[in-house]
Amino acid sequence: MLAAAVLVPTAQAAPNGSSSSLARTSDNKIQTTASVEQYWTAERMATAIPAQAPATVKAATPHQPSGRAGSIEGVAPSVKVQNQQAQGIGTMLNESQTVGKVFFTNPQNGLNYVCSGATVSSGKRKLVQTAGHCVHGGAGGTWMSNWAFVPRYRNGARPFGTWSAYTLTTRTAWINSSSLDEDMGIVVMNTLGGNSIANVVGGNGLRWNWGYSVFVTILGYPAGPPFTGELQYFCQGTTWAGEGQQLRAWCNMTGGSSGGPWLQDYNDQNGLGYINSVVSHRHSDPNQMDGPYFDNDIKSLYDFAESLSP
Repeated sequence: MLAAAVLVPTAQAAPNGSSSSLARTSDNKIQTTASVEQYWTAERMATAIPAQAPATVKAATPHQPSGRAGSIEGVAPSVKVQNQQAQGIGTMLNESQTVGKVFFTNPQNGLNYVCSGATVSSGKRKLVQTAGHCVHGGAGGTWMSNWAFVPRYRNGARPFGTWSAYTLTTRTAWINSSSLDEDMGIVVMNTLGGNSIANVVGGNGLRWNWGYSVFVTILGYPAGPPFTGELQYFCQGTTWAGEGQQLRAWCNMTGGSSGGPWLQDYNDQNGLGYINSVVSHRHSDPNQMDGPYFDNDIKSLYDFAESLSP
């Protein structure tokens, strides 16, 4: 079920080796572009804290991936941005303009948080993929507010601007029970300057039902120590089955990387790949992280979000 609402070496994280019980999705339409841009001052961005997935009962779902493997192709940017070099932000190796830092407020406690996310290709060019807990608090929680996405954020610079959310979406299973198997979210973004986000930075492809063993590049903005959340980091390696219907990978990124894409066939020349999972949580080993296995559920959520896109 779904719910809406100059080249320099890149930094690398060190690897080791409103919802209805009947609906599959739900959504939450939120602020206008102007209100979100005004809210996210440099000071608020700097003091936002890393979001973490809530503790849940261990998933009991067996590893039984089913369904035919599917894929959506990525799309290159079609609008040239004039201000990025003026800000002195050259591209680092393995740093993608499709990946950005996510900022939001949790209305339940009034605190500001950070996550990560990435654009995903669609007909309307307005979608950003992230984790479910970056859009909704899960069981007993609520929809996040002041939701913003800053592509290729680095040290306070916003070379492609600050994009506000039109609608947040996630799986109903995440809202009702904080199921880590369903810790996935897709956000429909407002336009900025008359442009849709994937036309400005490009959009990654999407893959589902590709199995548990795939080679991925994981990108995100870890903000918990020893990281600062001020630039993108990456991990690379082959995944394996985690708990329930989850993927696991060697990666020591910390809080703030939640929602960062796990990209198959990542091309560091154009910053595009195929999103095959997102950073969700970790267990006891600080060098490993888990993400939801992308099966037909992610395609259902994708279709739902695209149907809501104006």
